[in-house]
Amino acid sequence: MIRAYGQFCMIPLLVAASCPLAAAECVGVAMPDAVTVNGQVLSLNGMGLRAATFLKVKVYVAGLYLSGKSADASAIIRSAQPWQLVLNFVRDVDTADINKAWREGFEKNARDQLATLQDRIARLEGYMQDFREGSTLTFSHVPGRGTEIVVDGKTRGIIEGSDFGAALISIWLGDPPNAGLKEGLLGGPCG
Repeated sequence: MIRAYGQFCMIPLLVAASCPLAAAECVGVAMPDAVTVNGQVLSLNGMGLRAATFLKVKVYVAGLYLSGKSADASAIIRSAQPWQLVLNFVRDVDTADINKAWREGFEKNARDQLATLQDRIARLEGYMQDFREGSTLTFSHVPGRGTEIVVDGKTRGIIEGSDFGAALISIWLGDPPNAGLKEGLLGGPCG
């Protein structure tokens, strides 16, 4: 009887050990402390909340993963290291709205490069869909390979070019849609 009880008590411990531990949480969204991109382990640098309009409507929680923690946005944008950015949607966002946000973000942060990026921005827009609460959108950038776009666990494609990767991450780390988002991704408070 005691032996059976001991084995029964071990089950929760084994289950807990097999689950990835969340390093941080923001508005109910938890993210693991590390991910693997192209065989390299990246650590959670920070989490930020995308808030829209003057009403500060919560849209998504973003998590930024890097090979080494950094609070220097310019250094991250220029870095030749891999990174991953994960967006966890906390409300529904339709395709037209997400693509409008891409256009605005690239115009604010990569204005001088828009002509050379235009075809790749169009390809990114083509990968989008309506996002529902609980949906995820993941960007994994590997220098020399490109930026892989994954929507709800399904790879949509890879967009080549370190210039595209730098312009894309600048949307959050350059002139972001809201200041708190950038601050959180750089290790500050989320929200």
